[in-house]
Amino acid sequence: MTTNAFKVTVHMVSSLDGYIAKKDNSISWFDTADHYENGVTVTAQAAAEFLKTIDCYVMGARTYEHALELSKAYGWAYGDVPTIVLTHRNLPNERPNIEFYAGDLHSLVNERLKPNYRNVWLVGGAILAKDFISLKLADEIRLSILPVILGDGMPFFDHIGQERALHLRDVTAYKSGMVELCYEIRK
Repeated sequence: MTTNAFKVTVHMVSSLDGYIAKKDNSISWFDTADHYENGVTVTAQAAAEFLKTIDCYVMGARTYEHALELSKAYGWAYGDVPTIVLTHRNLPNERPNIEFYAGDLHSLVNERLKPNYRNVWLVGGAILAKDFISLKLADEIRLSILPVILGDGMPFFDHIGQERALHLRDVTAYKSGMVELCYEIRK
């Protein structure tokens, strides 16, 4: 657990036109062949050190099911970090660090997350991100934009329903052509 103040980060990867998956839920477009000469190179060690700062993941049921499917070929992407899956369905639990939650989001944040974690990352999906933003439970948005236009698919921001002021805290361009935007959500 880090010593920083409690923070919920909404993290999403999208195409330039704002889609987080194709209509068939495919993310094959994540692998890009682009190269940006002036971009930052991320070493495996730097990535591993950064991931150590995240002490809990929160995800929706469909993201969990997709992550389970991908784990068959690539391994479980979230390691041994506690992961809370928001669902009303009975889903398979194949890892000891997975918990399922079906209650109120304010209770989840205030009664389960805040007392136990400092750096919580909400990693999917779009409906869950919208709920956390709308309920003012998210503190920042990290949006990684890949160099591709999909033209159609599942949008990241779909019917948020309210204006939300943001403060740009950081921008990083990577060698892969991906650009990461980090916004603080003004409350």
